[in-house]
Amino acid sequence: MAAKQLWRWQGLNDEGVCADGTLWAENRVLLLVALAQQRITPLRVRRISVKASQWRAEKTAELIYQLATLLKAGLTLSEGLALLAGQHPSGQWRALLQVLAHDLEQGIPFSRALSQWSNVFPPLYQAMIRTGELTGKLDECCFELARQQKAQQLLTEKVKKALRYPIIILTMAVLVVLAMLHFVLPEFAAIYKTFNTPLPTLTRGVMVFADFMASSGWLLALLCILLAIANTLLRRKPSWQIMCQRLLLRTPVIGRLARGQKLTQIFTILALTQSAGITFLHGLESVRETIVCPWWSQQLMQIQHEITAGHPIWLAFKNAGEFSPLCLQLVRTGEASGSLDTMLHNLARHHSENTLSLADNLAALLEPMLLVITGLIIGTLVVAMYLPIFHLGDAMSGG
Repeated sequence: MAAKQLWRWQGLNDEGVCADGTLWAENRVLLLVALAQQRITPLRVRRISVKASQWRAEKTAELIYQLATLLKAGLTLSEGLALLAGQHPSGQWRALLQVLAHDLEQGIPFSRALSQWSNVFPPLYQAMIRTGELTGKLDECCFELARQQKAQQLLTEKVKKALRYPIIILTMAVLVVLAMLHFVLPEFAAIYKTFNTPLPTLTRGVMVFADFMASSGWLLALLCILLAIANTLLRRKPSWQIMCQRLLLRTPVIGRLARGQKLTQIFTILALTQSAGITFLHGLESVRETIVCPWWSQQLMQIQHEITAGHPIWLAFKNAGEFSPLCLQLVRTGEASGSLDTMLHNLARHHSENTLSLADNLAALLEPMLLVITGLIIGTLVVAMYLPIFHLGDAMSGG
């Protein structure tokens, strides 16, 4: 996909009628070959830019849902893609859907065709489509994929909405503190120096901090920039990703959200593969293909090795250490009763509902912490500024 370019063409079809459209091709020569196969005589071709905004996750999820609806209605996969290509408002998407339909006509599996467009269809899409191809339940897998992506987008929006207010308040508090340190506190300091009386310890500490920020604040800004650059460079290393994921999972509130989102994804795919008759080990392999984080990939690999060694599924999950007692209990019950697919569906639904509920309550959980933090910052600064006033009376009477 990285080598393909988007072209807009104008020409005449085999009936001599003017036509135009968009097409993906690696270069101009292959574009002309593709147009010749469609019996089109090109009159004008030009390369156009690709809009990254068209590849947003919500657009991809909406397309998969529409495709699932067409498959449920009885259309074949190639017919559904052709129909979507003819109705899609974006020329960029129309060209992509035409390429996918052409690949299907050439006998290429749908999942393999999607793998050539990994920046549009992430590994989760490819794994779910592959599962649908193996089980013959492509429409159900597409519906479940669209539902999972919609839930993920809803969770992301709720977290952003919950964090937006605290970030604004903390930013305003920092700006107020900086303004008081640089404009108000020096005036108070000049007044206090006219009196021959020692300043309280808290006031002296705040004034030392203000002097440090005035003289060496640029060092802190430079340090933050260097840390951001180092994080960008180290983020590509699996060891760094594993360490960051461990720290994230240990965070009080955000860790529960991250764990709930991953467990929802894991149990959703496992439930689909189990209900389709795929072995649990192959289901775990499908889950691993959708997981980008090396930490969770390691956990799933450990579970695979223990199951291969003969351990029960619930014990392998327990040894991983990232699954709650409820997960272990339901997996153990499903394994013993032969209804593992039902228990996995219940676990996926449970974690999805709990994660969304936690995201709804995130603002209520953060507001008390926000009040305490802003109160301590502003209160400490105000007390430090006005505390010497109580000593001015003694200094004046003594003078």
